[in-house]
Amino acid sequence: MLDFGVTVLPDPPYQRLVDLVVKAESLGFDSGWTYDSPILWQEPYPLITLLADRTSTMRIGMCVTNPVTREPAVTASAHATLQDISGGRMVMGIGRGDSAVRVMGRKPTPIAIFEQRCAMIRDFMNGRAVDWEGTEIQLQWAQGKPEIPLYVAAYGPRALGVAGRVADGVIIQLADPAIIEWTMATARRAAEEAGRDPAALRCLVCAPSKVTDDLAQARDEVRWFPAMVGNHVADIIRVHGETSDIPRELTDYIKQRDAYDYKDHSRVGAAHGSFVSDEICDRFTVIGSASQVVERLRGLEAIGVDEWIVYLMTEGQDETLEAYGAEIIPALKS
Repeated sequence: MLDFGVTVLPDPPYQRLVDLVVKAESLGFDSGWTYDSPILWQEPYPLITLLADRTSTMRIGMCVTNPVTREPAVTASAHATLQDISGGRMVMGIGRGDSAVRVMGRKPTPIAIFEQRCAMIRDFMNGRAVDWEGTEIQLQWAQGKPEIPLYVAAYGPRALGVAGRVADGVIIQLADPAIIEWTMATARRAAEEAGRDPAALRCLVCAPSKVTDDLAQARDEVRWFPAMVGNHVADIIRVHGETSDIPRELTDYIKQRDAYDYKDHSRVGAAHGSFVSDEICDRFTVIGSASQVVERLRGLEAIGVDEWIVYLMTEGQDETLEAYGAEIIPALKS
């Protein structure tokens, strides 16, 4: 059965984020997340601590952190501590680094280093001894706790290979079924080659959603999102070129892409989203009437998506949560 999550920008006032996630829990959401990009928005760890304390059933995590601006051993210890505070409800989403690193003039983690750090963090935060830069370290106090799963956010084949080899699942930040199927097949092939069970990899999909009959307005409100995804796609093309190994559904749409302004990262109405077509808005996000949203989510569930996470936009946040609580979640859970 499909799980439901929500992720909220850590914009001031901080209490707004806390109130929205607590409300989401009361409406039947299974997980609550926030971003880790502390130059653009507020520092997320105090906010995650509040979420762990103010909720009681939902899983709590970062969507996503990175191993560049965050020292891996400290990140792992922080999550293990939050696992105690939350009573065993922590999850970790991690990527190579986008806005958090780029606004500081730094670059995403190289793939080989990313894999080493993901493997280290997964073991270390769960109480297992690791060799870290030539020294054996262990969180003795974290032994015997419930396992914290680590999910890798990735688009390209090499990063998806990391997910398959060392992670518990993949975070896919778009809702296009063809791309999702290719993504999971790529990660699961890497898992199988590494001697892991490919079927054990969870599939978490997150994107904006708007429950409305006004599709034109909804498209305008979500147009920023495929533009954000385009940053990652541009990186993939720079590394791999336009090859048959990467689906055209993922690469073709950015040909008209221009500049990207991180000051408007994840902002409704961002000018850098003007190149995004209506068709891409419909494919990459989940918008429409309640019945249309239910139909889209049933389609995602049918191709093996385990969890659907709503990027709660700055516009109509309460209305989106209430529509999901009243119509969407009951329809999918029944």
